[in-house]
Parts: sequence; structure tokens; C-alpha cells
Amino acid sequence: MEQTHQEKSVPVWDASVCARARSAEDFLGAALLVDKPGGWTSYDVIRRLKRYFPRATKIGHTGTLDPLATGLLILLFGRATKSQGRFLRLPKVYDGTMRLGEVTPSMDSATEVTLRKSIGSLTFAQIESACSVHTGGIQQIPPMYSAVKVGGERLYKKARRGESVERSPNEVTIHSFKVLRVEGAEVHFRVRCSKGTYIRVLAHDVGQHLHVGAHLTQLRRTAIGSYQVERACSVEQLVAVLENI
Repeated sequence: MEQTHQEKSVPVWDASVCARARSAEDFLGAALLVDKPGGWTSYDVIRRLKRYFPRATKIGHTGTLDPLATGLLILLFGRATKSQGRFLRLPKVYDGTMRLGEVTPSMDSATEVTLRKSIGSLTFAQIESACSVHTGGIQQIPPMYSAVKVGGERLYKKARRGESVERSPNEVTIHSFKVLRVEGAEVHFRVRCSKGTYIRVLAHDVGQHLHVGAHLTQLRRTAIGSYQVERACSVEQLVAVLENI
């Protein structure tokens, strides 16, 4: 099959190449750009596809997206899973929206608002300044509502029981954090960052810096390295291809 990009020896397929696949075996050894829909976990996408491949086929991805987020996943098929590390190291770009003046336990809209504050007369310049503070190399503490394991158990399971445990901070790099526009309490932004960055933690920390709180309401991953979501295929398109080969 023709390929559109190369990540060393791994062909990276976009929607146009995927549409020309003639058998499930064509995917083996390739990476595929997929646009994850909201409400799906990253593994939900993999699970949906596994039925079309032999049971022993390995399918992986190169960076988890939260269920509420949409956007670019790079799926790896068969021997391409051995190249996961090279893709994981690529920077990511996200477009998101945070709501100032409201705090949730999960730092996004997956849980109910537990604290509300007036945002007063915050200016665009103040919000922009708060975002710029959170650029460069920064320390992030993983949220309780995350898949990180502590003591052999996922943190989100502890959080659902109302527990909170100490978490070690991780260093991440925020290459850029741009405010696109502000509409009342809604701040629309774009972030370019390293692997391992929690955008909802970033939104939460900006809210703390402004003394009003904040949580993430929308998130879309638009790029991984040079790979753009505009060239990705939807899950529906991918399933349609696999059902007809």
C-alpha cells in the first residue's frame, strides 16, 4: 500500500490511504490516524476494531485521550506497536475551553461543580498572563481522577470512594499556551506540550492562579508531531472500510 508519511520504518496512513485498503492484513505494520469521538476511551476505539483482526493481532495507541476529549489518536497495528515510544515522544497540540469560576473534583465536566466563585472583572490580559506563567518546564501532580496507579490501584477508583492519596509530581513541558478568545467565563485556548501533560490540570492551575478556580469543559487534540487531525479517519469510516474488505 502507498503511504503518506514515515515515522522511520512505520508507514503512517491518513483517511485517504485507509479508504484504499483491500484486506485487514494491509493494516499490519502500519500506523493509522484516527479521530476519536467524545464519550469513548482510547481503548474503546481499539476494542471496536479488534473484531476485524485475528485474535493475536496487537493494536496499540500513542497517547491516551480522556473519554470527554475528541481528536487525534495514532493507532499502531501488529509489528508497528514496537515503534510506540517514538510516537509517544512527539509533542501534542490541543484546542480547549476552560470555564472560570467553577471547580470540579475531576477538573473537567465529568463530575459536578463543587465550588463557584465570581470571576469579577478579569481582563483578557490577566487571563493571558496567568496562562503564560504555566509555560516552559513545569511540575504537574496527576489528578485523582486518572488512570495512574498508586498502590496497585487506579487513582480514579480511589477518587470514586472519596479517597485522596499523595501523588508524585511529573515534569512536563508546555511549549506554548495561547488564549484564543474569552467569552464571559469561557476561555478558549491552544496548548502545544510534551507527552504526559494533563490539560485539565493546566486549566485547574490557571484558575488557582487567578483565585477564581476553573475546570476544563472541552478538549480536542489537533496534532501529534506533524500529523494533523484533519487527515484522520473517523471510527465510522474505518469500520466501514473493514466491513467491506
